[in-house]
Amino acid sequence: MKEKRKNVPLSKAEQIERSLYTTFQHEIYRKFTEAITIYDLLKPNDRICVCISGGKDSMMLALLFKHLHRYTKFPFEVTYLVMDPGYNALNRAQIEKNLETLEIPATIVSTDIFAISNESVVPACYLCAKMRRGALYRIAKRLGCNKIALGHHYDDVIETTLMNMLNAGSFQTMLPKVHSDHFAGMELIRPLYLVREEYVKAWAEANELTFIRCACRFTENAPEEHPEGSKRAMTKQLIKRLKEEYSPFIEKNLFKSAANVNVDMVLGYKDHGEMHTFLDHYAEECENLDRKIKEEGIEEAAEEKAQGEHSELVFDDRFKEKFGA
Repeated sequence: MKEKRKNVPLSKAEQIERSLYTTFQHEIYRKFTEAITIYDLLKPNDRICVCISGGKDSMMLALLFKHLHRYTKFPFEVTYLVMDPGYNALNRAQIEKNLETLEIPATIVSTDIFAISNESVVPACYLCAKMRRGALYRIAKRLGCNKIALGHHYDDVIETTLMNMLNAGSFQTMLPKVHSDHFAGMELIRPLYLVREEYVKAWAEANELTFIRCACRFTENAPEEHPEGSKRAMTKQLIKRLKEEYSPFIEKNLFKSAANVNVDMVLGYKDHGEMHTFLDHYAEECENLDRKIKEEGIEEAAEEKAQGEHSELVFDDRFKEKFGA
């Protein structure tokens, strides 16, 4: 049993960590544990690799796991990883400074991903993201982990949903967990799935913390929230405008829509890579409905109900008689 500290001032790292479950208990810590419970993100004896990009979200996620691991009785292990794809010197220094400030025992692994993606004929953003994800899986596997935790939050989810609709013509979202296509037993989880970005920013500001804004060289020099900076930045601004001008429930409804898909009312959907359309079973469903209507006397009942509630229908055939064949 740990000895209780008496009249010992908290270190800066301890104060910042404490703010997560005091000042921001409802907005951050409870949402973090709620997502873990609702989406079954953590199982006994899991070995979690918390991936730190250097931004506010992943760095806060590392601190949340640090606290959870220290104080929960739930059996799991956690490793902290900074995968350096080729940060500039300033970004690398800022990340290391924050690791020091927050006392996060992270391993830093340097790679040449930026150098390769910048020289490729394949679109740099696509290739960079793909290579970084692959590197994370390989490194996490070597570190003995079976799950990778990323810092995507609630706002990332709704932005991704809308971006796919507007830019890809498909309805798909960012799931709270997904199994790797290339590494057996490896799973990616998103424990900040229910945490709003505004509270992550508020936490960082309250603790006077500075993080790198983006790991990508394409956007690292762009003004924050610049609408031309990326499709995601444009989508963020669009959602903000819709919330102000259309409905205050836009964000909530976008999030809910991904868990409330009515397959009966969509033109098509993909299931395990196989495409289906509403026509696949349309004729069969029509036959079944007709049979049910006749067997249960639904049509007669509808007619009787209408006659009791409405006046007699009036038919005007003047134009039919005048212009008909």
